[in-house]
Amino acid sequence: MAIRVVRQAAGVAEVVIDAPPVNALEVSGWFELADTLNAQGSQPGTSALVLRAEGRGFCAGVDIKEMRRPPHGGAGAYDALLGANAGCAAAFAAVYDCPVPVIAAVHGFCLGGGVGLVGNADIVIASHDAYVGLPEVDRGALGAATHLARLVPQQRMRHMVYTAEHATADELHGYGSVLAVVDRERLRETALAVAARIATKDVVVIRAAKQSLNGIDPVDVKRSYRYEQGFTFELNLTGVSDRLRDDFGRSDGTPDRDSAAQGEGT
Repeated sequence: MAIRVVRQAAGVAEVVIDAPPVNALEVSGWFELADTLNAQGSQPGTSALVLRAEGRGFCAGVDIKEMRRPPHGGAGAYDALLGANAGCAAAFAAVYDCPVPVIAAVHGFCLGGGVGLVGNADIVIASHDAYVGLPEVDRGALGAATHLARLVPQQRMRHMVYTAEHATADELHGYGSVLAVVDRERLRETALAVAARIATKDVVVIRAAKQSLNGIDPVDVKRSYRYEQGFTFELNLTGVSDRLRDDFGRSDGTPDRDSAAQGEGT
């Protein structure tokens, strides 16, 4: 399974993405993640939730190979695209709407759909090797700028969208969107410590606080993300997305700081 759960003491749940080799989730994986987050956050004994990953990086977005259409189109040619967009929307919303605070623990690459998850989290802890980016323009897609704008300032977000360049954990820490940057071996314990501190508070008050903070957000993240998705659909109809995905499919698809790799993310 791509998603697993570790229950911690004192009301903390830990949801782990584990989909080798690069945690690029298939359509089913995005829905599985959404269902798991909803189930764990809704349990009466849960006061805080940690979202983290195993492997080389936090998340490389969607499995772009699943997005490649059959030759000459045909029935169901866009099923994977529609499924991925719906699955990402569901998973992003599950983080945002989780009744309790979500602490994202990010290591390595956090790209595409990974940015959608982290951008909707309440608190972000990152390792020194962590970085975020949206490779969408290199894949003929758009999306998750909604969530990137919650991590970096407006003009920096636009620069990252246009160029597919990355931002480091230290940069995000400077903006205040990352609470702490730690050695990778301390990432999990640091995130769990933050969650445990929250779990010492009255759970009724914490849940009310989460709801109230969502209520005063200046941007409706679900509505704005849906608007972005519309442009991805349009780009697919032009054929440019197929060409760029095919180019990506001929590469090794390895996420690193020198290539705008991995999934469309949305």
